[in-house]
Amino acid sequence: MPTPPDARLLSGMSVLVAVVEAGSFVRAAEALGLTPSGISRAVARLETQVGVRLFDRSSRAVVLTGEGRRFYEQVAPLLTGIEEAASDAGGAATAARGRLRVNVDPIVSCWLHSHLSTFLAANPGVSLELVVSHRVADLVAEGFDAAVRFGEPEPSSLVTRTLLRTRVVTCAAPAYLARHGRPAHPRELGDGLHECILFRYPGMSSPGAWAFRRGRERIEVPVSGRLTLNDAVVHLSACVEGQGIARILDLGVGALMSQGKLVRLFEGWEEPPIPLHVVHPSRRLLPAKVRAFLDFVTGTGVELAWCAH
Repeated sequence: MPTPPDARLLSGMSVLVAVVEAGSFVRAAEALGLTPSGISRAVARLETQVGVRLFDRSSRAVVLTGEGRRFYEQVAPLLTGIEEAASDAGGAATAARGRLRVNVDPIVSCWLHSHLSTFLAANPGVSLELVVSHRVADLVAEGFDAAVRFGEPEPSSLVTRTLLRTRVVTCAAPAYLARHGRPAHPRELGDGLHECILFRYPGMSSPGAWAFRRGRERIEVPVSGRLTLNDAVVHLSACVEGQGIARILDLGVGALMSQGKLVRLFEGWEEPPIPLHVVHPSRRLLPAKVRAFLDFVTGTGVELAWCAH
């Protein structure tokens, strides 16, 4: 493993460049906020470290030696590169720019995609990579800047901000209800008279029964159906097309219900609300691109929470 550069060596190089640019130890001291004797000691240490005399000194002038000139010509571009790199990195804290990788739930992508043009227009220096997945990503290990997910977050060092809370609603298209009738009670879904669109979450061996809660009463209905899906977008589309009764997050169907494309069933039978939250690795020295995305989804989340009801 290469040995890291001595901090004193880097400091000495900076002094070397300052002396050359200023033309004297006195003016270099003024530029760096040091004393002339401090500059002289720093140059002497640097000469000892590199093993050559870098300056010829007289009462009238300070001039680079031949070895000093060659050393300066090699060092100056390196120090300029370090300064530019530091400036560029520091700029990321104030100007939103660079690639932004975000992991999102499929339902989130359904409503987020129509707002992305607004975010990109407001942040022209950002390139957004939106990774849609049912699986909750390991943000740090997989190189994500943020994630927008449903459910209660696991305890961790990640920073979590709740955007909104939404409920699971049971709904169907008017065309489906016209063909099969409108069930009045959740138990009617378990007698085989209705076609339910089932959804299989990652890790589930089967879609499972549908749970309904009204006050303190809670029931589970073993529903059945010929269509099982694991894609949230296709699941919603199948319900709108009238292929059966489905359970979908209120966030995903609020606008469709207001447009009359879907009908909500079993008013009063509700499960506890599910939180939607945005997660990012650290609150300290947050890059501007992440701050911009957090502000964007927070504002969008408030808007969508209102639209869903």
